[in-house]
Amino acid sequence: MRKVYYIYNPQTQTYDRIYPTVRQRALSILRRLFVGMGLGAGCFIILLLIFGSPSEKELRKENSQLQAQYNVLSRRLDEAMGVLQDVQQRDDNLYRVIFQADPIPSAIRKAGYGGTNRYEHLMDMANSDLVINTTQKMDMLTKQLYIQSRSFDDVVEMCKNHDEMLKCIPAIQPISNKDLRQTASGYGTRIDPIYGTTKFHSGMDFSAHPGTDVYVTGNGTVVKVGWETGYGNTIIVDHGFGYRTWYAHLQGYNVKVGQKVVRGEVIGFVGSTGKSTGPHLHYEVHVKGQVVNPVNYYFMDLSAEDYDRMIQIAANHGKVLD
Repeated sequence: MRKVYYIYNPQTQTYDRIYPTVRQRALSILRRLFVGMGLGAGCFIILLLIFGSPSEKELRKENSQLQAQYNVLSRRLDEAMGVLQDVQQRDDNLYRVIFQADPIPSAIRKAGYGGTNRYEHLMDMANSDLVINTTQKMDMLTKQLYIQSRSFDDVVEMCKNHDEMLKCIPAIQPISNKDLRQTASGYGTRIDPIYGTTKFHSGMDFSAHPGTDVYVTGNGTVVKVGWETGYGNTIIVDHGFGYRTWYAHLQGYNVKVGQKVVRGEVIGFVGSTGKSTGPHLHYEVHVKGQVVNPVNYYFMDLSAEDYDRMIQIAANHGKVLD
């Protein structure tokens, strides 16, 4: 029902009916329309703020699913890194120890990526910390897997060369000493026979008659034949795989530089040249440039009982012959 409007007429003291113009009616309709639209838009915005639009709900759902998937992926990467670390420890402490190879330095295994920020393009993403952290783990796992793969290639190559390495390791005594009576002094701190002071003895001394055969203790190549200060007439043999042996105070030589020698071959003869107080052979084993105790390398020449006796004899702290 259409509303009827009246206006008070003070002259006649009555209410006169008002008939609005078309313009007034149009403005009234528009005013009502705009008010209604405003109220409707306000209610719609309030509803959106409270409940969100269907598309926003779907985006929130997808974002929650992606975050859950990233969390699962991050945990799985952590598990994979744990497995890889176990493999790395086995590689360094088992496989490489068997073949007497140096472990891969931690600085190489754990090295990161240098240069510019590789993850800058991910910083504007939602949950950027989680995405960047997961991506970093993936990159690190990929790099460490590559390094480990290369390491296993080296181990496989060492397996192929294992038989050759066994032939080259200095594994016998340098003179005939089955009864161990020629063992004069071992490796370690001893009393100098000339100066009477304590000194480090870097090898083992074997007493023997002048001219006694001296045997090379592993396959290799002769790299020095000649005089060495303090050592007298000396032969040095490079066995490869980081091994070198020294034979000092010799009377004479049976080899020349560059000659290939086989374990057990006569390379020289016992003498008393250089800093020596009597005929004997001074014998040293070097591994990767470091002098080591030769007593640990007679495993092909002695029984278990003789080996124990050799260790006891070599451990004496008496005088040496050089």
